Amino acid sequence: MIEALTVVAMVWLTVTTPAPTQVDWFRFAALAICATIHIQMSRRQEERRRSTRKPTVHIDLTGIWSFPAVVVLPIHLALLLIVLSRTQRWFVARRPLYRFTFSAGSMLLAAMVTYGVLVLFDERRLTELDVPSSFAEFGVLGLAGLVYFGAQALIIGAGAILLSTTKPSIRTVLGTKEDNELEALTIALGILTAILVVNIPAALAIMVVISVIGNRIAEVRQLQVDVRTDPKTGLLNMRGWHEAAERAFERASRANSPSAVLMVDLDHFKSINDTWGHPAGDDVLEVVAAALRSATRPGDVIGRFGGEEFVLLLPDMGTPEAVAAGERIRETVSGLQVPTTDKRGGPVAIAGRTTSVGIAVYPQHGSELDELLKIADAAVYEAKENGRDQVRLASLPRSA
Repeated sequence: MIEALTVVAMVWLTVTTPAPTQVDWFRFAALAICATIHIQMSRRQEERRRSTRKPTVHIDLTGIWSFPAVVVLPIHLALLLIVLSRTQRWFVARRPLYRFTFSAGSMLLAAMVTYGVLVLFDERRLTELDVPSSFAEFGVLGLAGLVYFGAQALIIGAGAILLSTTKPSIRTVLGTKEDNELEALTIALGILTAILVVNIPAALAIMVVISVIGNRIAEVRQLQVDVRTDPKTGLLNMRGWHEAAERAFERASRANSPSAVLMVDLDHFKSINDTWGHPAGDDVLEVVAAALRSATRPGDVIGRFGGEEFVLLLPDMGTPEAVAAGERIRETVSGLQVPTTDKRGGPVAIAGRTTSVGIAVYPQHGSELDELLKIADAAVYEAKENGRDQVRLASLPRSA
């Protein structure tokens, strides 16, 4: 659907847009050469970024060249530059063809929507501007950047919702905070590139250096995130959880505020793998992780403890609130229906799963995070021994 709409719109714009001038061709060549140098010099970093990333939104820094093309070139040349850039990226990334066509189509559609917004204003004049007109021109460029950013997010988000085999999360559809920060930086650099290609084309060499370095910084930042993240669920792994939870716990304890540690264990999880296969188990873990995010607050720290266990730190939450939160999580998980496949690849929905939840609260049960973690884990085993599918508050220490 998106691909067909893109082709129709491209044909119509190509027929109705005036022929490019020599200046247009010069700017197109300059942007295309810079984009090619950027893509080829950053191909190894891009390969590693894509190979280690869980399927979700992927930010490509080639927007540094495609966005200014929409601003300063006739639209058919801008679309041609995007096609050339995406084709080169495909040879680098070696992604399935349907993903390539969808991502390319989303960028092309976003470019055409942005072009339509720019048409509403006067022709782009990025030279000989006085102070008032420079502010107005910058405002138009900023608006175009927002449209370009938003259109891609909507198209890719809608595609993720329609194509996902499991319940998509906000992270899957819209990307993480870090993803969106990188996209905003790409658009900002694209605005600067548009100004340079019109006024000082030779200075585009500086943007090539910045774009290549930006890819390397993005790779390092992604590796820093990946080392703290569980690849199956997108939650923090134990290393990442402990670092984030320790900071949150210290803030709450300095303020003499209670905090709760919850251990969440999926009951009889092995039976899922035995009955439907390990891919089905992975789908259940992913959907449960999304459910934990939806059942908690933004400031709560959620991680995968290992296997079928999850761990949460709920800052500023005392015993009654923590027990209520545990019950909310238990009920949320029990109401999930997970669309997945069986061992033979046939469709199946897994539902009616239960959880055992153990809770330890600071300062009643302990004064250190690791101590609370052990006590909450022990409470989970008590819940299992007493029949599972329940929330168990840890017993107070005997010295209390």
